[in-house]
Amino acid sequence: MSAADTPRTIEVMDTTLRDGEQTPEVSYTPEEKLQLARALLTDAGVDRIEIAGTRVSEGEREAARRICRWARRAGHLRRIEMLGYCDGSKSVDWLHETGGRVMNLLAKGSEEHCRGQLRMAPEQHHKKVAETLVYARKRRVRTNVYLEDWSRGVVESPEYVFAMLRELSAHRVDRVYLADTLGIQAPRDVSRGVELMVTSFPDIHFEYHCHNDYGLSAANVLAAVQAGCQGVHTSVNGLGERAGNARLSEAVAALHDHSSFRTGVNESRLVSVSRLVEIFSGKEVAANTPIVGRDVFTQTAGIHADGDAKADLYESELSPARFGRQRRYALGKLSGKASIDQNLAQLGIELGDHERDLVLQRIVELGDKKKRVVPEDLRFIIADVLKTPPDQMLRVESYEVSVGSDTLPKATVRVAYRGDESEASSGGDGGYDAFMNALKKAVKRFGLEVPRLQDFRVRIPPGGRTSALVETVITWRGEAGEDAWSTLGVDSDQLAAAVIATEKMLNAVAARRGL
Repeated sequence: MSAADTPRTIEVMDTTLRDGEQTPEVSYTPEEKLQLARALLTDAGVDRIEIAGTRVSEGEREAARRICRWARRAGHLRRIEMLGYCDGSKSVDWLHETGGRVMNLLAKGSEEHCRGQLRMAPEQHHKKVAETLVYARKRRVRTNVYLEDWSRGVVESPEYVFAMLRELSAHRVDRVYLADTLGIQAPRDVSRGVELMVTSFPDIHFEYHCHNDYGLSAANVLAAVQAGCQGVHTSVNGLGERAGNARLSEAVAALHDHSSFRTGVNESRLVSVSRLVEIFSGKEVAANTPIVGRDVFTQTAGIHADGDAKADLYESELSPARFGRQRRYALGKLSGKASIDQNLAQLGIELGDHERDLVLQRIVELGDKKKRVVPEDLRFIIADVLKTPPDQMLRVESYEVSVGSDTLPKATVRVAYRGDESEASSGGDGGYDAFMNALKKAVKRFGLEVPRLQDFRVRIPPGGRTSALVETVITWRGEAGEDAWSTLGVDSDQLAAAVIATEKMLNAVAARRGL
């Protein structure tokens, strides 16, 4: 491959620890910031990270010190950046004292911001910027410059923007960050603005910093690099003010799949970094979030599972394997045999057609109750179905259990056996105890003695995160000389699962006694 054919690499600067911390109710401890810094640089492989704003707080200072201390030992210090202000020596000294060596100077990128917020004429602001840049050079602090509100400035006050860039060019800043501070741009606006900057100042390294107020951040990142930006800014899970920043995972995947550009980011680690940020920030990722959401590689419709099984018809370049994930096939009322087969294959389980149909019927029943069944539930359902007698002689037709804080538990049970029914009521020490006492009365009519309960266990699927199913396993004490034995019930309700297990016990007792 010739040099001309080599894909251009785009730098990724992630600002999860600085801009991302401006998300409402998000605040990291120094140790959390250090852990995230390590994950971003050494695990996910972003090029640089912005970790703090200068002069914010003592906690911010301590976090910056810890990260810079680690980065110096690991050889990453030049990949650590901090936001600074046009305040002469103050921000530079604060940053230098923490061990940092790269500052991102915040300058105004529109005349409206310059005059309206700073109450300065452009020339005055230029002077402040120059003073800070000169002092930073004396202290051997490398400097990049944010042009805050550049997206409006390039449209409403281009002369102001050009004058600022000429000033920055004269001071040989490392990079200039073109900021869409309010998230107002569409891709066509980004293309026009960036192209104007790149053609007018070809010697400046421009990077694009955007927000997601219109949900266009990934598209805007693409437009920026296609127009000539050499770097983009992101945050994990899109954390940031208002609608947040461009998501790291979306920006990287979009660049890799929809442009000729590449990044140094390790796609297979994007999900793990996302989960870490989710834990530390307390901000949950929506299940349908592209790439990192729990549901995005899950097929629900049976026709999709069938197409995948036959010819991978529902695969695309955005495959789960790229991101260290697996395609899943959801189970519910829309499931078909193909969905069951895909899940059984992943579990290494083989079922006959009849057993598979019974499992599918059970899943559809749960789906009709608006219960979502996940693959982790499947083992429970299979165990429940396979241990259900094909021709139940005795059924618990109905039951009602009443439990309250100021009343004794009560239960009424109606049992059917070969066309005959029996109903009884009773109290107990708890809901299930009352049910069992009523059941014992009801089945006496059929000559059945209920064995004593020895153990009662309830669990959810191991590793599952579902509320759809619980499994109840009840162990019954056998008669003299007989081993204890167990029955299993699965349902979305804990008491209903126990009733199913109990019903299986009754049928087993009736069969043993030849009733």
